[in-house]
Amino acid sequence: MRTTLHLLCAGAAQGLVTALAGLTHERLGIVTTGRFGAVGAMREAFNAGEPCDVFVSTRSMIEAMIAEGTLASVGSAALGAVHTGVAVPQGAAKPEVSTSEGLAAAIEAATSIWVPDMLKSTAGQHVAKVLNALGIRGRVEDRIRMYPNGATAMREMVASGDTGAIGITQASEILFTQGAQLVGALPTQFELSTVYSAAVSARSQHPEQANAFIGLLVSAEQDDLARRCGFDR
Repeated sequence: MRTTLHLLCAGAAQGLVTALAGLTHERLGIVTTGRFGAVGAMREAFNAGEPCDVFVSTRSMIEAMIAEGTLASVGSAALGAVHTGVAVPQGAAKPEVSTSEGLAAAIEAATSIWVPDMLKSTAGQHVAKVLNALGIRGRVEDRIRMYPNGATAMREMVASGDTGAIGITQASEILFTQGAQLVGALPTQFELSTVYSAAVSARSQHPEQANAFIGLLVSAEQDDLARRCGFDR
């Protein structure tokens, strides 16, 4: 009998979860459905009572929700770490972003700057800090294009047709977006490596299947796929 699991999932993990959909169904008889987006928005949806069997978010948020009892500790596991990176449209020249000077110059030269929500998303909050630290936010504010999550920002960047665009979000969201190319990680002093984890919702109607799904997601068998999707593990 087929089981449907409802996911509330950080956008950074969308590529990995999507890539495993076929194997999840074939091996476990499980179909996954749900929402992907900024971690803050996913927690808001969870707290509002949206159906959820598996919650995927930053490790710190998962641990906090386990402590409050809304997620089960049994079966929770880390998917791996994801770096925040810089993107440009496929075919565009890759700017030098390995230094703070290079990154600042690349952002200031861009005709548009595509980022996830700078209040609710992990990468977006970090982008805001980086722009402030570089001292350029005021000069580029009118070119910032902000979307609810990084995956949407990258899709919209590609769809815009702006060959002078630049995007900043989680590397896994860049790699997931057809038509976007990863330039590289942020400079060392601005590096952000975020560990994402998965846990079973305390209100799940299918806890055994949810645990089995998480087990497949984090298994060593999927390490190569996870790396191709932007995870370090």
